[in-house]
Amino acid sequence: MLLINFAHPLTDKQFAQIVAIVDETPEIRFVDTQVSRMRPLAEVAYDLIESVGLKTADWQTIPIIINPPGLAPLALAIIAELHGRSGYFMPIINMRPVHNATSPTFEVGEICNLDAIRQVARTRRIPKL
Repeated sequence: MLLINFAHPLTDKQFAQIVAIVDETPEIRFVDTQVSRMRPLAEVAYDLIESVGLKTADWQTIPIIINPPGLAPLALAIIAELHGRSGYFMPIINMRPVHNATSPTFEVGEICNLDAIRQVARTRRIPKL
């Protein structure tokens, strides 16, 4: 399993939470997403995904989890690029703030299965007769 991190580096505690949820220890690849906002998002997403260094078949065969960047438009462009390469929506890490923390602290809220969300949503577009 591969975890591609487009966000802030994970703390040891956050990584342990991920391991507990997926029941294995994923390899982590960090991708720096400090990018020029003047470039087209499609180009930026392409370059970031290319920097991961996977082969074409890897995108379709390796189990991958995504920690998306905080910049929503970039996250969406990355998800679109990944869907095009893999043929499905990869699961993402949903980080949430820790309640009553003295400094801004985040924990792993869930691993969100985007493809499952898509499959359920597809049932809502078909009119019931």
